Amino acid sequence: MKPISLLLFVPLAWAACGAADPAPDQPPTAHGWRQSQKEDAARSMSFTRFTLAGKFVASPKDAAANRPELVVDCIPGSGSHPSKGKFLAANLVVGTNLKILYVEPEEIHGTSYFPKVAIRFRADDAKEENDQWSSGTERTSASIPKDSLKKILHVHTVALTADDDRGSKIAMQFDMPDPTPVEAGCNVDEH
Repeated sequence: MKPISLLLFVPLAWAACGAADPAPDQPPTAHGWRQSQKEDAARSMSFTRFTLAGKFVASPKDAAANRPELVVDCIPGSGSHPSKGKFLAANLVVGTNLKILYVEPEEIHGTSYFPKVAIRFRADDAKEENDQWSSGTERTSASIPKDSLKKILHVHTVALTADDDRGSKIAMQFDMPDPTPVEAGCNVDEH
């Protein structure tokens, strides 16, 4: 009886050792814009979201922050113009609290100041540009103005730098893929 149980045990042990080996690395996914459909129940509408993951060159101090992302939301075209979507918003999602600057408006109505995030960006090898983008409500993102988005879409690489809420630099880089899906889905060049 012992030889038979030993014969059964050896294949089980062999299979267990094989199962303990780590799985081979998956090939990297194709670099590009991820497209998904989202619902906004509050406004009773659906929209298309384009997301591009980047990388941190100088990581935030917050270890919980994921990779930075460029997110572009659009209302899909309909009827006889399915490729004529409407641009809704573009955001740089950093995932850690950003330093907020309160900027005085050109014309003051009450005591309101606009929350802005100081952004420095360089497209390919061009000169670095400084700008102030509106802060997201959760303070971990910044709204990308449409003119800046147009510039960003047509380059090979864009480097973005902002400060976290402690004043430390957060440097990010995005390798920009073909902009055709975003341009077609959002009609970004529309005036």
